[in-house]
Amino acid sequence: MANIKFINENLEVVAADGANLRTKAIENQVDIYKTWGKLSNCGGYGQCGTCIVEIVEGLENLSPRTDFEQRKLKRKPESYRLACQTIVNGPVSVKTKPS
Repeated sequence: MANIKFINENLEVVAADGANLRTKAIENQVDIYKTWGKLSNCGGYGQCGTCIVEIVEGLENLSPRTDFEQRKLKRKPESYRLACQTIVNGPVSVKTKPS
């Protein structure tokens, strides 16, 4: 099991290993999009890059960055991920809407 802690929301959810981070956020009413992302997100297909989150703990429990993430996040810290492209395989702490 993978516990996902959403720091800004003070919420912890339980997910099965292999769960998609964006899906679990949406299922638990966690808003991962900034204003522009709410209007123009791609629905989780890894095309827009608007679901950026920061992994505070548990980076080793996530799937590796996809090629799209590598391109979209090349100037961002390694702890930044696209929620729609991130598979959770263990405990993780997530900060939504990083600056």
